[in-house]
Amino acid sequence: MLDFLQTAIWALVALGVLVSFHEFGHFLVARLCGVKVLRFSVGFGRRLVSRYDRHGTEFTISAIPLGGYVKFLDEREGNVSPEELDQAFNRKSVWARMAIAAAGPVANFLLAIVLFWGVFLGGTSGPVPVVGEVEAGSLAAMAGLESGQEIVAVDDRPTPTWQALNWRLANRLGDSGEIKFSVHYPDSSLEYHMYADVDRWLSGKEVPDPLEEIGVKLWTPPVSMKLSQVVPGSPAAEAGFAAGDEVVATDGQAFETWDAWTAYVRARAGEQIDVTVLRDGQRQTLAVTPAETTLDTGEKIGRIGVAPIGASWPEEMVRRYHYGIGAALVKGLQETWSKTLFTLSSLKKLLFGQVSTKNLSGPITIAKVAGTSADAGWQSFLSLLALLSISLGVLNLLPIPVLDGGHLLYYGIEAVKGSPVSERVQMIGLQVGMVMVLCIMALALYNDILRL
Repeated sequence: MLDFLQTAIWALVALGVLVSFHEFGHFLVARLCGVKVLRFSVGFGRRLVSRYDRHGTEFTISAIPLGGYVKFLDEREGNVSPEELDQAFNRKSVWARMAIAAAGPVANFLLAIVLFWGVFLGGTSGPVPVVGEVEAGSLAAMAGLESGQEIVAVDDRPTPTWQALNWRLANRLGDSGEIKFSVHYPDSSLEYHMYADVDRWLSGKEVPDPLEEIGVKLWTPPVSMKLSQVVPGSPAAEAGFAAGDEVVATDGQAFETWDAWTAYVRARAGEQIDVTVLRDGQRQTLAVTPAETTLDTGEKIGRIGVAPIGASWPEEMVRRYHYGIGAALVKGLQETWSKTLFTLSSLKKLLFGQVSTKNLSGPITIAKVAGTSADAGWQSFLSLLALLSISLGVLNLLPIPVLDGGHLLYYGIEAVKGSPVSERVQMIGLQVGMVMVLCIMALALYNDILRL
């Protein structure tokens, strides 16, 4: 229950920040253009909290926290007194109305720049993408990737860290052609180029893991066989295991890695196993029966309730970056631009069927990711907010009536032809746009429910 509340709180924080900045963009430019703002609302539906400023604008928080809106003085929505006609939205020039419509998405892009700036000011780091294992018969194996190589670039774009490598591969989802890997061996300056042929790569895959799909497991430091934690009330606790114990053997068999040992335990649900541990220099053998646990996939495994001491990364296997105020701002601009292009590319691939619609996510997934990123630290949460802000900005610029992009489309036509688009056409467009948006939201929510 506590986890659910934390997830809900972080999701509300994320949505509140994004919606507030988006609507503030509309609000600020409207004020600068001399338009009277009647209401600034975060959320829809029944108003929970309201207050008025000296200009007569009502600021409110409403009951349904899935968006927001700014309501302008407009003759099309009610009577306007003669003395306020010059403040009506519909009386402003087409260029002023375009600026007001575009201001929301622009505010989202500016917010992303500021958030990424904060992330880079705090410094960033990431593991070096060195190949640990290559799955036989995989794309990576056919390309010639080998254990020990560092992947320095994909398609000639640098991949200094795991995260960068994942982003470069994610850019190729749904593509056909060659993926170019640039690698070098340890203690060598020679760079080798290898190629993997793909055809609509992972186009039907739901939430694909690019690295796993090409058949590469990146190098990680070996996990200690010492226990850092024994879960109270677990089979291990009842058998007498204690933090600090080092697993030496199980059923007379020695295991070199933690993964190999846990695989042995997982395969023996309900079966007694004898685990030899080293405690204070003395060997002890403890009998324990792994409890049967059912995973989300339906697979049944055995667990005894222990965790290892975390692996320590060698300093040479981690890249750390520190930026001054100016350099961090430049990086923030670059990151916002690259993620905007990635979002546009992903939308194009969705429209042309290169990427599965199962990748669409709704409020439930966003809430879960917001909670997880908040647990991972402030930089992770700010990065997620920046990505969501970019997505909100891009989506709102789509030329769909009911979205900001739809309004910009109408105003653009008006600027060319010299007169507004007819009310009838606008009403039909509004209805079509509403249906399109509701269908997209329903599909995203359906995907969320399936993932649960």
